[in-house]
Amino acid sequence: MALNYNANIRVIFHFKVKLEYFYHMASLEFWRYWNTMQFQVGMAAVKILLICGAASLNWLRWPNFASLTRHSIKNMSIVQYKDVEILRDELVVLKHVDFSLSEGEFVYLIGKVGSGKSSLLKSMYAEIPVFTGEARVMDFDLVGIKRKDVPMLRRQIGIVFQDFQLLTDRTVFQNLKFVLDATGWKNNDEKEERIEHVLGRVGMANKSYKMPHELSGGEQQRIVIARALLNNPRLILADEPTGNLDRQTGDKIADLLFSLNREHGTTLIMVTHDLQLAARCDRCLRLVNGQLQEEA
Repeated sequence: MALNYNANIRVIFHFKVKLEYFYHMASLEFWRYWNTMQFQVGMAAVKILLICGAASLNWLRWPNFASLTRHSIKNMSIVQYKDVEILRDELVVLKHVDFSLSEGEFVYLIGKVGSGKSSLLKSMYAEIPVFTGEARVMDFDLVGIKRKDVPMLRRQIGIVFQDFQLLTDRTVFQNLKFVLDATGWKNNDEKEERIEHVLGRVGMANKSYKMPHELSGGEQQRIVIARALLNNPRLILADEPTGNLDRQTGDKIADLLFSLNREHGTTLIMVTHDLQLAARCDRCLRLVNGQLQEEA
């Protein structure tokens, strides 16, 4: 990958800062990938580790959330924001944000490019800090959340990227196993069973041996959704999951997310600019001039 020297230095510095902040999630894996794999794949690996709640140090042990029995109460608030202000690069991107999300809801988030949709999602998994107000996601207070608690939060959230972020040198099975290994799964039989289960849920049970480049865009996005389901999250955040897909394929991905919500009760927030998709949801929230509005 051809990058000039200065660009390399900027990228290295950026990830050095990230790793210092989330030191307990990615330290060992980052250097292993940095030294032995392609730069681009290594960057994707770090991003995956950061958002999945990886516990990379030997002394760090987190619960296996996929094995826990869920005692959620319908209509219980899973997300609660009150008069929240969010900063990005010291600039206010969102202000006076008020909304709540109940267990089992499916909400679409719409708005123009640059309106702050992705920033709102990133605040929910503590990548962007909440500056003022009250913000809770499940049992976590996002105002002043301690960095040791961030992996615990992220274990209960599934993230679906628009640009897939699959490791291109690994099969589908190995991509999913990478996340299970990083999040503390030890038993190989349990890992294999879990991978088979989530691939079955997204209609990709016969694709575990495939490399990412052998899959269509829609198939890759299904794998990303399967990855998000690995640790049985209470909340899925999907950031423009159909943005890089054609209409027909995008509709199928939306159908899949819709079925996960309706059939399994998974709480879901989906960012989209597609108003036709937004018409299908329980609720629709629109970001305008840095403020969140409920659509009628």
